[in-house]
Amino acid sequence: MNRRALAWASFDWANSAFPTVVSTFVIAAYFAQGVAPDPATGQAQWGWMQTVAALVIAVLSPLLGAVADRGGRRRALLAGTVLVTAGFTALVWFARPDPSWTLWLLVVVGIATIAFELGTVFYNSMLPEVAPPERMGRVSGLAWGLGYAGGLTCLAVALVALVQPNPAWFGLDRAESEHVRATALLVAAWTLLFAWPVLLAVPDPPGPHARMGEAITHCVAETRSLLRGLPRRPAMLRFLVARLFYTDGLNTLFAFGAIYAAGVHGMAFEEILLFGIAMNVTAGLGAAGFGLVEDRLGSKRTVMIALLAMIVLGAALLLTDSKAVFWGMAMALGAFMGPAQAASRTLMARMAPEHECAAHFGLFALSGRITGFLGPAVLALVTTATDSQRAGMATVLVFLALGAAILATVKPVRG
Repeated sequence: MNRRALAWASFDWANSAFPTVVSTFVIAAYFAQGVAPDPATGQAQWGWMQTVAALVIAVLSPLLGAVADRGGRRRALLAGTVLVTAGFTALVWFARPDPSWTLWLLVVVGIATIAFELGTVFYNSMLPEVAPPERMGRVSGLAWGLGYAGGLTCLAVALVALVQPNPAWFGLDRAESEHVRATALLVAAWTLLFAWPVLLAVPDPPGPHARMGEAITHCVAETRSLLRGLPRRPAMLRFLVARLFYTDGLNTLFAFGAIYAAGVHGMAFEEILLFGIAMNVTAGLGAAGFGLVEDRLGSKRTVMIALLAMIVLGAALLLTDSKAVFWGMAMALGAFMGPAQAASRTLMARMAPEHECAAHFGLFALSGRITGFLGPAVLALVTTATDSQRAGMATVLVFLALGAAILATVKPVRG
């Protein structure tokens, strides 16, 4: 990769600490086990928080994408989302292991989640500028693999320096879960430390740009026009609808995987961290490996292979009562998570008009979030109705299958 592509890819390294440590493996499990009244209630409350965040992201992402295209200030907007993500993640530190801190933790994680997802709109839209069309799949896949490596490294640091030592280092009080809460401070520092190369190496696109005030004024009309034009572009519309379903399933899986492992298989925080590290190893290898062959396989075919494999492996995960089998199946499933996401990003970059790339990645984010409330909401409703985490997690497979069925009808074309 050239210097700009490497700088762009390094942002995945910086950005992956938040979903890995906060949304999936540590803080989510801490909330369910240490803050909420019980794990099932915690899973449901976490689901409703993710639902609200998804609705906000669905509204703002296409609008801010249009602002970025017209105003040409993607770097400034990306920098702002990085600061908000890091700042509100750090506030998790104050959430003590007591139900009275439930609202605080849900609010700060919700705001950080919104900022994190909006930042990916501006970041993803830079892909066509750092890689030629024939190498987009390789760059996107390797960047996603680098992101998993970043998540892995951050998890390893959290395990070795914060969670595992007993007595805890740095004077942290284990009785107050300070050794777990401090992982949020680590994520905030990690994000700020490693996010800057892309802000320096990848400039905003050239050409005359509107003033920010004018860009904001026109963004609503442009977004409405973009949405109205989708019926005349059936391939793009079907791709966005397909991604709407399978990304909903993936996001729900990421958000509740650690909670499920803790509640059904009795994993403690230390084991959850080891589980997360192992998952990141297989996911990173999968993303990088598929990235090397995606440009030959095709982005759509890569996504289809990944989705079908996750459906089969996910069903096996839900049926087993053996922790050892659960570990093995989860490691295999992890190898297909990265390719599904990285190849989807490449497919959008190939199909989006060059002059509206950020706006289309706003739609890309919208398709991943407009029904983002549905996955967590359905999971929360099923979990509450059945009092079964296993039944709640089974809803993920339905979303993956619907997405795969619709994607199978898409014939990718450049907009």
